[in-house]
Amino acid sequence: MAQYSAEISRRRTFAIISHPDAGKTTLTEKLLLFGGAIHVAGAVKSNKIKKTATSDWMEIEKQRGISVATSVMAFDYADHKINILDTPGHQDFAEDTFRTLTAVDSVIIVIDIAKGVEAQTRKLMEVCRMRKTPVIVFVNKMDRDGKDPFDLLDEIEEELHIKVRPLSWPIDMGQRFRGVYNIYEQKLNLYTPSKQYVTENVEFKDINSPDLEHYIDPAQAAKLREDVEMIEGVYPAFDVDTYLAGDIAPVFFGSALNNFGVKELLDCFINIAPSPRPVQALERKVDPYEDNFTGFVFKIHANMDPNHRSCIAFVKICSGRFERNANYKHVRFGKMMRFSSPTAFMAQKKEVVDEAFAGDIVGLPDTGNFKIGDTLTAGEELHFKGLPSFSPEMFKYIENADPMKAKQLNKGIEQLMDEGVAQLFVNQFNGRKIIGTVGQLQFEVIQYRLLHEYGAQCKWEPISLYKACWIESDNQQALDNFKRRKQQYMALDKEGRDVYLADSSYVLMMAQQDFPDIKFHFTSEF
Repeated sequence: MAQYSAEISRRRTFAIISHPDAGKTTLTEKLLLFGGAIHVAGAVKSNKIKKTATSDWMEIEKQRGISVATSVMAFDYADHKINILDTPGHQDFAEDTFRTLTAVDSVIIVIDIAKGVEAQTRKLMEVCRMRKTPVIVFVNKMDRDGKDPFDLLDEIEEELHIKVRPLSWPIDMGQRFRGVYNIYEQKLNLYTPSKQYVTENVEFKDINSPDLEHYIDPAQAAKLREDVEMIEGVYPAFDVDTYLAGDIAPVFFGSALNNFGVKELLDCFINIAPSPRPVQALERKVDPYEDNFTGFVFKIHANMDPNHRSCIAFVKICSGRFERNANYKHVRFGKMMRFSSPTAFMAQKKEVVDEAFAGDIVGLPDTGNFKIGDTLTAGEELHFKGLPSFSPEMFKYIENADPMKAKQLNKGIEQLMDEGVAQLFVNQFNGRKIIGTVGQLQFEVIQYRLLHEYGAQCKWEPISLYKACWIESDNQQALDNFKRRKQQYMALDKEGRDVYLADSSYVLMMAQQDFPDIKFHFTSEF
């Protein structure tokens, strides 16, 4: 046990979540900068710098300036191994983000000082609360004018239902922004706008010393002393255990674009954030420090490299050590498999790794063996749970626009659906393929990727449906009767399970009343 424990306890695996445009990808990039993983931060949306952000590498992301797939990046910093999962903020891809949250030990939430807490952030916070995931809040864009920091803290407490404790405090904002006072380390960090390189900060221990006025003007100094006194009076002292239990969120202020306040966030993060935690499987609780390897697939990504039609399954290691070329059991197939080229990621630069430990994310080349939620172990029968597919809310028929390319289209649809981007239902009545998504944008992404990655053209045709629900029943006769009555609305998902496609909320309600023996499920996990 002891041989791996030093390796495992230096791991920090976390996700960065936020509303679109709060600055999540920029923050990820600046964290990589400190880890020495990239040397110059390229402004993500600037056309002058053609090196687009390291974490957004799919073509459509570069065009739109949004992240649509979760990327995984690893770097070393101050003797810790840090794994970041950058998630899509766009709500059409929320499902991908919910799954990512099952693979991390803690979360950083980015909030825009001007916009405050937005709808998407609320939803994601609910998932963190459900799982008791510890959260740190980073308030971004302090170099712009926005809400009063105290008002914003109240809003965070109210909207996200979590207590907060500022560990740094801004000195003014917008044009007058002079920096932050780091309460956690009792330092004064003065602000020099610089997007390209890391700037040095002034160390400053005693906030009440008259020297403060040498750095910031007297009015700002007086306000800062008053604010800090108020913080100490109003908020409970910061306690690491309360944070780890998910009951309090430390708050930092800064400007990711100008690389300000990011290092303070990182330094505090590696000190207080949890190392890998135990994971609950159906059979038992799995401790990260166990000797035997266990892990689960939380994401599948097709075409990491457009030159090779390959999929990669992302595996979160839950316990022990993973070794290249060792035999591991694929629990769903019940057979042993070995992996000769497992990879670790620095966005799309990937390298083959010989070993990885609990807390790490490895990519396994996949030729169709994996589904989301699959478990790999050293031989034990284990099933990790909590990786749902939600009932989609938008539906379209997908049709082939180029008869010569039917094969490419089918292969493309199959691989993209394995990724969990959207769900495929085949209508049992007429055999037509229906794609269900949670957002409009996904239809564009699918069409774009089919064309650019598979050379297949699809066209969408409208279909008016309200919801897809998975159905089951202990009463076979009732099930057959239902399927006969609703045969035009019955479909199969890609696992071959029965799905009922209701065309309105009223029809669904009536079906639930008329067929009491049938259970209707709105997530695929039951």
